[in-house]
Amino acid sequence: MSNQAPPPGFTTAILHADPDADIEHGALHKPLHVSVAYGYRDARDLAAVFQGCMPGYAYGRQGNPTAAALEVKVTGMEEGIATVCFATGMAAIGAVMLSLLKEGDHIVASRYLFGNTVSLFNTLAAQGIDVSFVDATDAANVEGALKSSTRMVFVETIANPRVQVADLGRIGELCRARGILYIVDNTMTSPWLFRPRAVGAGLVINALTKYIGGHGNALGGSVTDTGLFDWTRYENIAANYKNAKPELWGITQLRKKGLRDWGGTLSAEQAHHIAVGAETLALRMDRTCANALALAQFLAGEPQVRTVHYPGLADHPQHALSQSLFRAFGGLLSFELRDGMDLFDFLNRLRIVISSSNLGDNRTLAIPVAHTIFWEMGPDRRAEMGIADSLIRVSVGIEDCADLIGDFAQALAESPSN
Repeated sequence: MSNQAPPPGFTTAILHADPDADIEHGALHKPLHVSVAYGYRDARDLAAVFQGCMPGYAYGRQGNPTAAALEVKVTGMEEGIATVCFATGMAAIGAVMLSLLKEGDHIVASRYLFGNTVSLFNTLAAQGIDVSFVDATDAANVEGALKSSTRMVFVETIANPRVQVADLGRIGELCRARGILYIVDNTMTSPWLFRPRAVGAGLVINALTKYIGGHGNALGGSVTDTGLFDWTRYENIAANYKNAKPELWGITQLRKKGLRDWGGTLSAEQAHHIAVGAETLALRMDRTCANALALAQFLAGEPQVRTVHYPGLADHPQHALSQSLFRAFGGLLSFELRDGMDLFDFLNRLRIVISSSNLGDNRTLAIPVAHTIFWEMGPDRRAEMGIADSLIRVSVGIEDCADLIGDFAQALAESPSN
């Protein structure tokens, strides 16, 4: 019988990641390292760090010890082999594209991506990267778009704001069979609800600003290598990054070209806020998901609401798929008001819910989608994505559920259509 202790649970591992690493002065949190430069008594050590022959820090743009401690936490949460952190989630996605693609390469992406990600991919298309947007709720659509030049498939777990769920498992099987890099943005689910490694993702994106940080007080993003992708099959790895073990080629190039060259560095202060927020991720997500399901069920029964989009509702097209994939259905929902109701007046009647563009906060936030975060897309693209003019996105927080439902009830009750 083995005397080896079982691995710690999800929250225990996060809480003890710093003190278990023998932090300076016995502190329980990794301190803020705000120095831009790092000195070495032996100049040979400085050269060795630059050449990747020994661990260490050379310059603040390439990372800092506080962010590195957060990277260890995120790697553990995603059951990966390494993580690189960035200043924002968009910086993380942009760095992946900058460091791993070249002119003429092809990407297959979900049609229902976050608006800023779509904007980024349109920019890539204008610079010689071929991008195909498809309905990723069916892997057959992804397969039909593949080309000999396809380098990666990019999807989100749950789409923002219409909460479509990608056919994650079957897309993973397809990418594995074709040797294509599979990238999954896990922001809407977080590593507590889902680990993309389970469906074969090679890289996992997290906007740390959202649920992992959770408090709306720090921007950040991360890319985690799960160790599943064979980088020896990837054509775009530079020769000077092949000194490391093959499983680290991708993350090494991402850190060097995507972080060092692109410069989207996560500061020590932001990394500290996110790391502390991550300690309560599981607790917050359980509460958020319970509130979101209750609110979705309430709204679905209200006559002033035309339709509710939430994977936890039985009539959601990917409800069964979500049940099979996720621990819970997430904290994001959206709904459409019936004709004759002014969505701005409705939002202004809410007393607890805040009109704001963020999501993943402890507070419940709502936003009129077509008029704000998807405005630049224009009506045709919005229609293609199923975004109605009356669509309201709600990022559900951790308030007392009765207070939250009561707030929506009073705002609907005061509607002029009643």
